[in-house]
Amino acid sequence: MILVTGSTGNVGANVVRQLLDAGEKVRVMTRNPSDRSFPDGVEVVPGDLTRPETLPEALSGIERAFLFPVFTGVDGFLDAARQAGLQHVVLLSSSSVTYSTPGLIGEQHLRLERAVEASGLPWTFVRPDAFMTNDLSWAPQIINGGVVHGVYGDAALAPVDPRDIAAVAVRALLDERAGEAYLLTGPQSLTQVERVRIIGETIGRPLRFEEVPREQFREQLLRHGMPAPVADELIDGFAARDGRTAEISPAVEEVTGRPAFTYAQWAAHRAAAFDPALA
Repeated sequence: MILVTGSTGNVGANVVRQLLDAGEKVRVMTRNPSDRSFPDGVEVVPGDLTRPETLPEALSGIERAFLFPVFTGVDGFLDAARQAGLQHVVLLSSSSVTYSTPGLIGEQHLRLERAVEASGLPWTFVRPDAFMTNDLSWAPQIINGGVVHGVYGDAALAPVDPRDIAAVAVRALLDERAGEAYLLTGPQSLTQVERVRIIGETIGRPLRFEEVPREQFREQLLRHGMPAPVADELIDGFAARDGRTAEISPAVEEVTGRPAFTYAQWAAHRAAAFDPALA
């Protein structure tokens, strides 16, 4: 049986579905089982990665696990996993661990990777770049006016579809690809301006990206609850990518045997988020 943590997230939910499609037995661990619905065939147990006392039951009889990156409590999970005889753990990490200056978020993911390595458990690291689903944050602006406000519109990323991240994680779990780390991107380098245009083409509405002053954008992020150091790191990252082409990783296709989803395919998949009339 395979345990999936973070099973309601963009990646974890897809891991659950794809494992079920592959005929695997799946257990999910969630804080409040009665508050969530899961696909038929999933075993649901109460548990919390930050509460070690809940983990032995969740890990009982588990052979392999998909580990969501919770930055507190990983040691408790790894201790319980060793005692339960876990054979393989696939950790959802971040491409930022590969940067020459990982930054705040990268350093947190590096600590998780090092803890997993030090645990002695067989491991695989899945290191996605920016998620395509991050652009869902544009939805309110697209619905209410069709103008996305931001900084460095020509900053390019190669965002990756969470369905592809999950597919790589599932292959790592099923093939037990221990000791490997996969850097994941989408198949295209796209600026923010280009991504807004693609969403507009998908939903059949003219959309545009409008530059705003850096400080104004920073204040917007802070109002939405983003910590100041993370906001500064995000904006600095945009600045560093302005006018540059993002690097593309072939790992999704190499691991899954199929091409990665394009941004247009993702936008079509999530079109209703940008235009509720398409639901």
